[in-house]
Amino acid sequence: MEKTEEQKANYGLIGKNISYSFSRGYFKKKFEEMGLNDHVYQNFDLPSISEFPAIFKNTKNVKGLNVTIPYKEEVMDFLNDIDPAAKKIGAVNTIKVSKEGLKGFNTDAYGFKKSLEPHLKKHHQKGLILGTGGASKAIAYVLEELDITYSFVSRSGKNNGFTYDELTDDIIEEHTLIINCSPVGTFPDIEKKPNIPYRKINQKHLLFDLIYNPEETAFLKAGKTNGATICNGYNMLEYQAEKSWEIWNK
Repeated sequence: MEKTEEQKANYGLIGKNISYSFSRGYFKKKFEEMGLNDHVYQNFDLPSISEFPAIFKNTKNVKGLNVTIPYKEEVMDFLNDIDPAAKKIGAVNTIKVSKEGLKGFNTDAYGFKKSLEPHLKKHHQKGLILGTGGASKAIAYVLEELDITYSFVSRSGKNNGFTYDELTDDIIEEHTLIINCSPVGTFPDIEKKPNIPYRKINQKHLLFDLIYNPEETAFLKAGKTNGATICNGYNMLEYQAEKSWEIWNK
């Protein structure tokens, strides 16, 4: 017998302009493989975070949510509780819904660490984090855990970091781990890449791009051409999605 809307277990992703979303396709396939016909995962595309409460008004039996750009920080104001790690990071990308209310977690950090560690070498002691949005905070948290010193890079130089114009050849040579947390290079703008001195990237460098579409961004291609090890964000997304599922079902 067909389940009614009230009986279905609803999950979803909140963000802005998220038709490209990895999460919806991933969980749809996961539910099918697990035979969970009463589980639904949908996109909640919100023009403003002020519309967040309407999700629960308009959708019955919401069990869990993921959060993406640009709401990973703003959504925290709507939560009843925040996991200590997510609080320290300052960004939430997973929300568990229970009788106690809404609790926020950060699984980006877990996903990034799991996908980065297999590529790390002893000489990866200093990193550059390109971008200062919600995802960059989880990246910084992981680098601190791994005792890798880092600096942020942004157009404004916020968080005591560099501006793109301040990046010299010496800075690039010294920082052998470079992580792109900015959206630059995402489909359809696949020719674009962060404005850094690529000529000084070499075989000692590890370039990690949180973007997964395209699979090999212009940023990663430029690094690969110069002999760097490269990694995109796909495995990170899989790891963080599985961690979200674990949190929702604890």
